Amino acid sequence: MALLLGFLLLLGLYGDTMSEGPPPSSTYIPDGLEFEFPPTSYETRDSYEAGPTGILFQTVHIFLHMVQPNAFPEDILRKVVQKEFDLSTDYEKIIYYEIGIIICAVLGLLFIILTPLVGFVFSLCRCCNKCGGEMHQRQKKNGAALKSYFTLSLLVICIFISIGIIYGFVANQHIRTHIEKTRKLSESNFNDLRTLLNATPGQIDYVLDQYTTTKARAFSDLDNIKLLLGGGIFEQLKPRVVPVLDDIKAMAEEIQETRETLVEVNSILTDMRQLSANLNNSLSNVKRNLEQALTDPMCSVHPVMTTCSNIMNSLSLLDGSIDFDQLPSLDEQIGNLNDTLQTNLSSLVQKGYRSFNAIPEIVQNETVNVVSDVKMTLDSIGSDIKNISKNIPIQDKLSNFIRYLNDTENYIHHHLPTLEEYDSYRWLGSLVVCCLLTLIVIFNFLGLLCGTYGYDQNATPTRRGCVSNTGGIFLMVGVGFSFFFCWLLMTIVVLTFVVGGNVEKLVCEPYQNKMLFQVLDTPYLLNADWKYYLSGMVFNKSDIHLTFEQVYSDCKENKGIYTTLKLENTYNISEHLSIKEHTGNINNNFENMNIRIDNIVLLDEAGRRNLMDFNSSGIDKIDYGAFMAATGKNPTKVNLLSFANDLEVKANHLPPGNLKQTLKNNAGILRNIHRDEIIPLQKLMSAVHQKLKELQQKSSGLGVKVANIIRCLDSAQDFITNRISTIIAEESKKYGNTIISYFEHYLQWVKISITEQMAACKPVATALDSAIDVFLCSYIIDPLNLFWFGIGKATAFLLPAVIFAVKLAKYYRRMDSEDVYDDDVETIPMKKYGKC
Repeated sequence: MALLLGFLLLLGLYGDTMSEGPPPSSTYIPDGLEFEFPPTSYETRDSYEAGPTGILFQTVHIFLHMVQPNAFPEDILRKVVQKEFDLSTDYEKIIYYEIGIIICAVLGLLFIILTPLVGFVFSLCRCCNKCGGEMHQRQKKNGAALKSYFTLSLLVICIFISIGIIYGFVANQHIRTHIEKTRKLSESNFNDLRTLLNATPGQIDYVLDQYTTTKARAFSDLDNIKLLLGGGIFEQLKPRVVPVLDDIKAMAEEIQETRETLVEVNSILTDMRQLSANLNNSLSNVKRNLEQALTDPMCSVHPVMTTCSNIMNSLSLLDGSIDFDQLPSLDEQIGNLNDTLQTNLSSLVQKGYRSFNAIPEIVQNETVNVVSDVKMTLDSIGSDIKNISKNIPIQDKLSNFIRYLNDTENYIHHHLPTLEEYDSYRWLGSLVVCCLLTLIVIFNFLGLLCGTYGYDQNATPTRRGCVSNTGGIFLMVGVGFSFFFCWLLMTIVVLTFVVGGNVEKLVCEPYQNKMLFQVLDTPYLLNADWKYYLSGMVFNKSDIHLTFEQVYSDCKENKGIYTTLKLENTYNISEHLSIKEHTGNINNNFENMNIRIDNIVLLDEAGRRNLMDFNSSGIDKIDYGAFMAATGKNPTKVNLLSFANDLEVKANHLPPGNLKQTLKNNAGILRNIHRDEIIPLQKLMSAVHQKLKELQQKSSGLGVKVANIIRCLDSAQDFITNRISTIIAEESKKYGNTIISYFEHYLQWVKISITEQMAACKPVATALDSAIDVFLCSYIIDPLNLFWFGIGKATAFLLPAVIFAVKLAKYYRRMDSEDVYDDDVETIPMKKYGKC
């Protein structure tokens, strides 16, 4: 029945569809002209996500694949569709395919049959004081270890059972929750299909109306020929011309900056000479004062004599270390730069810029007549394009779909309440099943809890407490419930397993991997006279290769009805979207343009001479080494601060008197000289050093720089003179192709819109996915399979739980008798029991 439903829904594809989203293919888009197909908003999501429960569903899928790894039975399905299936001859193939499910079902049936029988025998056995029914416990040396083993084993088994129960609760609630969403899902699908039908006529009109936009864009480019064509020619020349002009402009600025730097350095040198002279005079005064102070009679005394002698020997360090008068003069270079600056090289460069930048204006003036002719040609295009919509068969295909859509919607809305009612019964029954298992597990957990916390290892079996005894009773109640209900639970598991497993393997899985479509696409399968069933229905020509798989895949990719149903077999739109005769006229207009651009001079002879004068100004001949050496030294032979500190230390070791005070005073004078004369001089020396270092770097290789600029200038001027006509022809052709490309792009967009976007059939594929993949498989089968998987696992673990519960109850329940020991010798039990 599920296969038939999927087949009938798939047949609706021939009626058609549409969807949202970007176009599946892309073409060249001219700058400034990009058409946007009118977007259509749909309610139904493209894909369904199960959320966190999806991991559980995948686990069940893996289990089913292990149980049923055989390939999809295509041959059997084809025989069923063709009504050629014979169970008497094909039963072996069915058994081979279903062997895994059959084995699991047989095991489940054995469980259903044997469990009540085993429970009955077990009950009789316990009534006869066997199978743990005797209320007497044998004392064993390993009793404590056995009790711990039984407790841990039962706890682990109960945890596994609890996990299975949780699976059952989750699956049961998942089905209920999503069945409630079925109405909304169906309504959103029908709304999307109606949106498809209602939006298509407006899309056709919109696509054809975009010719006005295309023509307006072409007219705008023609009106801006100054920037587009003239600018194109300008941009072709720019890489060869502008860098040269920029270099000349930079050289003009460098000439001015060099002259300013030399004048500033010359001025600073004058100040440095004056400061150096003042420094030498100040040091001479200090030196003279110290020499006079050292003639003091105290210096003849032995302890002081050594200090005075040391000071006298160090006075030779109080001299200047630099003679700035020996540095060469910069007046000659400054004079040469002043002569060079008599010619305004910057203004000559700006003249070259203006001459080059006038190219777009010249182009506009030369092309007035051509632009007028092209506009007249473009005005003549368009009347044929407006008539294309009348012959497109998309509208006819969609009009037949409305009746089927209404009938299907009425059918679904009529039967949905019944489905929801039946699901409420199913939900209640499944809830009872899960609660039964939960009750059994609760008894086991209560037994473990009471037995563990109430157990007293010092108490004898006949003196165990009430809590421990209650734990044992809970365990035995759980055993009783297990035998009473597990066969019923396993019956439900087997039934749901056989149904859910087969639907998953025969419908859901082949639908997702498209094996189901491949079977339906078998030639002559659905109609003995038609090779391809869909092409026979759509075109009444069954030899056209139109398949279910191809139609579904195209709709899934959001392609239009034209491509999906291959309507080019009835109406070839490419033959009606050609403007070659018009593009030829436009090409001729642009190829015959005569644009003359000449008299472009980048730099005249005066500018060239100015560059040569700067090259011979002599700034690269300055003795930078001498300046660097002089300005890199310390102004004095010794650091005056260190000298002053040393002098004051020596004075502090002298006895009080005029000599000590004089030495301290001169130490203070030296500090003042360092602050007031040395530091300013050092700053000036550092400034000169840095400026001359930068100037040396700039002037390094000046001749090569100027020669390169003149060579590049000659090359650029020759390029303009010899290549400009070729560039004009190339840019004119490119400009004409741009105008033509607007219309070619428009017609290509029209073709793509009609064939791939207009009436795109994604809502139909989404509706089919909603019916089979979402509703049947995700809403029902996946949680149904998770339900039997969880409940089956929990039911199967009831058997070992029964065994360990019976064993463990002996250690919790209060016994009627116990073993008696006297001097480590076991004697006869206190009470004897009768036998059956």
